[in-house]
Amino acid sequence: MDSADEGRIGVVAALVRATFLVNAVYAESGREHGLTPQQGQLLCVLMSGPRGMGELTTMLALAKSSLTGLVDRTERNGLVRREPDPRDTRAVRVALTPHGSRLAAGFYAETCRRVARLAAGLDDAGRDALSGLLGAVIRDNKVPEVFLEPEVAVRSTN
Repeated sequence: MDSADEGRIGVVAALVRATFLVNAVYAESGREHGLTPQQGQLLCVLMSGPRGMGELTTMLALAKSSLTGLVDRTERNGLVRREPDPRDTRAVRVALTPHGSRLAAGFYAETCRRVARLAAGLDDAGRDALSGLLGAVIRDNKVPEVFLEPEVAVRSTN
């Protein structure tokens, strides 16, 4: 191995380690806002509007029973509510309460600040390259929009 390869890691290790970094940010931000990381993810997903239980199951990659438990706990805390689905009277949608919306905005803003700091050592070109490469991986794998761009999130909560 030559000196140019020292400190380099492969794509698999890099993606897994990056996941650990982002999960740690969610956990830290969540603790400060009284949320579990999963509740924080649920609130972020709901910032763009109510979602059906099936849609949430897919977006959050949870089993139906796990999602039901998550929504139950978050509802007991007054952060979300179940409401009838206007397109299907047998189904419900999950929506943020006013309190949940305020908490989601604070959690989201803090999480964005912390995630942005993860790439603070990169210059503009490096951040653009990272964003482009990760964006391609996300598009290729058809990852749902579980976390909005900061400008979009601000418009959604106003």
